[in-house]
This record gives sequence, structure tokens and C-alpha cells, in this order.
Amino acid sequence: MLRRVLVAAVAASSLAALAAGCGDTKDDKSGGSGGSGGSGGKTLTVFAAASLTETFTRLGKDFEGTRPGLKVRFNFGGSSTLAQQITQGAPADVFAAASGTTMKTVSDAGDAAGQPTVFAKNRLVIAVPKGDPAKVHALADLAAPKLKVVLCAEQVPCGAAAKQALAAAHLTVKPVSQEQDVKAVLTKVRLGEADAGLVYRTDAKAAAGQVEGIEFPESAKAINSYPIAALTKAPQSALAREFVQYVLSQQGRAALSAAGFESP
Repeated sequence: MLRRVLVAAVAASSLAALAAGCGDTKDDKSGGSGGSGGSGGKTLTVFAAASLTETFTRLGKDFEGTRPGLKVRFNFGGSSTLAQQITQGAPADVFAAASGTTMKTVSDAGDAAGQPTVFAKNRLVIAVPKGDPAKVHALADLAAPKLKVVLCAEQVPCGAAAKQALAAAHLTVKPVSQEQDVKAVLTKVRLGEADAGLVYRTDAKAAAGQVEGIEFPESAKAINSYPIAALTKAPQSALAREFVQYVLSQQGRAALSAAGFESP
């Protein structure tokens, strides 16, 4: 009987020690300064325009490498949709938009911490399937009635830029569909569901093995500026500011330039 009591007491003591150990581990993960010395299991959430997918994914990995334990989680999509999510309370630390207009939505709502900074510029190209089966050579070709053209919806930056470029060329194009972000346009062209689409130069470059990008002079009339800002309600405010500075750093600018973005 005495032996059973002793065994029970030892077991209870072990469980208490284990629970205390778990509590210490949790505290360690939530601690840390967020600097290069370690980020102890923290997650930085970045909302970014779809056209930044490849470049920011790379920068996110590099940023993680300088801060042990940190995870950078991205939400890529149409800038207008992301801005709406932020103003409606979606938890995020950083917002990188494909236009000043969509960033203004966030700033006007009081959700941008400080003045957003333009970190890159981008312009449109005509994306066609590999081999250009429809023989598209210039922006004017997109007005051909039988040509299947896909554009971004006008409320997203790539759609607003397309509208501006077409207006500059005095062209009317009737798209077979209007997509919510530039990657959706690129996918339809890549799959052969469209003869052509207007996408950013960087997106065509990223998919160079699957589509061809055709430059056109009217794109100079519709260059998009990309602003970035830490957010007011950022769960990781210090890390958010550090990530913004990382994007603006020489390393960040080099990665953006390599992807085809223009300097601000």
C-alpha cells in the first residue's frame, strides 16, 4: 500500500514538472526582440500584390534566414481585395500594394503606420502563349474581334493600368473575361484559354518558359508604383518595420531589379 502511494506521488511530481517545462517553452517562443538575434517562433504576416509573388517569396526566405525561428507568411492577391481585407480587420503586419490608390484605401482608414514608401515600379506587356499562335505583335492587335483577350478587372491595379494604356492608344478591347489579379490572367494565357492578356513585365518574365511577353510603347503611359507600409495594428510591429526596411535595402532592390521591376 505504501509503495502505491509513493509511486503515485512520484508520478504527480513528474507531471507537474513536465507541465512547468511546457510553460517555460511557450514563454521562450513568445519572447525575443524580433531582431537578428532571434525571433523565437514568431510569424510575420505580409499582404502583397500578386505580381510580387516570386520576388517577395525569395525575400521572405532570406529575411527568415537572418532571424532564427521566424516564419514569414504571405497572402498574395489583388491589391484592392487585400486592402479591403486589411480595413475590415484582417490580421496583418505589412502591406505591399501594386498602386498608390489601393494603398491610399488603407492609409485613409488609419491602418498604415506612417507614410508608405514606393519601392518599385512596373509596366504592362502583352502576354501570349508560347509560339504566339494568334500572331499578336502590337497593342492594336488586341482590338481584333475574334481575338480572345483576358484583362484584369478595372478595380485592381493591373486592370486600371490596362484601361489607361488602351485609352492612350485610343483602342476598345472587349475581353472574354476580367480577372481579380494578374496571375489569373497569366494562367489563362499559359493554358491557352486566351490568345493574349495584359500582365506586368515581371509576371511574363517569371513565366518565360510558358508564355511570351511583347513590349508595347503605350505601356509608358500606365506605369504602376508599388508602395509598402507596416500596419498600425501589426501583431509584430517591430518585425514589420524591419521587413519594410529589408525590402528597401540594397539586397531588396537587387532582387526586385533582377525580377524586372523598375527603380522607384
